[in-house]
Amino acid sequence: MGILSGQLNSLTDVLKKTLFFFESLSVAELTNYVHKQMLKDYAPVQVEEKVRLCLEQHDCFTNDHGPSWTLNLEGYKDNDQFYTILLKKQKPLSFADMANGNKKKKGKFVSEQVKLINDGRFIQLSNGYWGLTEWEVETSQYSLKHLVIKALIMNPTGLSLAQLSEVVGKWRANDKKEIEGVLKKFPYFEEIGKGVWCYNQEARVIYDKILKRYLMALKRQRDRWIRDRERWTERLTNLQNQLSEVESAHKEAAAALALRQNDINRFEQLNTQMAEKDLLLALRKKEIYRYKEHLQKLESKANSILYQCRLWVKRARDHELENQQLREVLNKNQSGLETMFTKLQQYKERDRENKTKLLELKELHAERVAELQTEIVNLKQKLERLNEAREHEEKIWREEINTLSTDLKHAMSEGERLNKSLRLSQQEITRIKNEYKMLEQTMAHPLVRVVAKLFCKFKKTPQQVI
Repeated sequence: MGILSGQLNSLTDVLKKTLFFFESLSVAELTNYVHKQMLKDYAPVQVEEKVRLCLEQHDCFTNDHGPSWTLNLEGYKDNDQFYTILLKKQKPLSFADMANGNKKKKGKFVSEQVKLINDGRFIQLSNGYWGLTEWEVETSQYSLKHLVIKALIMNPTGLSLAQLSEVVGKWRANDKKEIEGVLKKFPYFEEIGKGVWCYNQEARVIYDKILKRYLMALKRQRDRWIRDRERWTERLTNLQNQLSEVESAHKEAAAALALRQNDINRFEQLNTQMAEKDLLLALRKKEIYRYKEHLQKLESKANSILYQCRLWVKRARDHELENQQLREVLNKNQSGLETMFTKLQQYKERDRENKTKLLELKELHAERVAELQTEIVNLKQKLERLNEAREHEEKIWREEINTLSTDLKHAMSEGERLNKSLRLSQQEITRIKNEYKMLEQTMAHPLVRVVAKLFCKFKKTPQQVI
């Protein structure tokens, strides 16, 4: 067997190598092996789409309208000379090497590169050299499950655990416990006898369909949960924004109350100052009354006292004007306080409304969570029922297989008996034919014919043609 040095060139070559070893795989199984070797930056869905497109574009891959794909190893007749040369050389070659070694027949048996790509017998390396698909299959990258499937397909009558371990051991190191775990894990491995296992292709197709439906249901459930979580997150952010607006309104109301308290303190200070001035004015008035009593006695001081009185009166008028201005300011402050109080009442009402809305949203959230939990429980129960139904169907299929096998045995025994009776009938027919030939020979004699005619006339029966 030839040796391949270097990496494979394209996705087509990886698919050829994998399908040559396993003979038949689905697109999902091929995607896992392709993703390990190449296209690692792509998502699994994108890799699966590229694998499906590559399988459909090349003629060397066939599926017979089923889920599994196989490799066509017949190839093109134009590439047979290239195939024989590679078998002789047992190493990868390029088109230049083929042309240098076969100058006379260069245009007759070296096909175009496109035909080599579409031929399942050839693979191309990254350095441009061409080799055969059957050379040096690396089995270490393949999973134990597919190696077990290949071994059971190679032996359709079934294998025991020891035989299966020996066959798989040719491809990779293994343990009997690992193989036994794989056989018991998947339902398409069936134990047909005591310790003898076989592979059921139809059960595997059904298992893959059920698994795909289950994964799609889980994906839809996850997407629905993600959408619900985003919606609730958006609602939570809206509520947090509303709560921040309410807090800012509370802060503004507190600042307005602080300003109102400052205005009240200032008003009290002005009142105390007015009281002090009123007291001083009262004292001055008493002095004026005392001066009037002594007016006649103090005529020399009357002008000065009168002047002082006029000054005090002027000051009193100034104080009255100031008091009037303070009253106007006080009225304005009171009107401002009333407006602030009305705003505070409005903020309180908005706060109460926001609290009620928040409670309603919490109740709706709790109800939604309860509904989601009930849906999860229902889905789990449905899954259990589906599993039970699947197990029941598998049991029915096994019973049908057993009955069909017994019917087949009866049919084979009946067929042997009929063959035997057919042989006896054929022998009897040959014997009768021989007797008939002898009778014809005896009847052909003229004397026998005359005697027969006389006998017919004697019996008065119509003449029979002999």
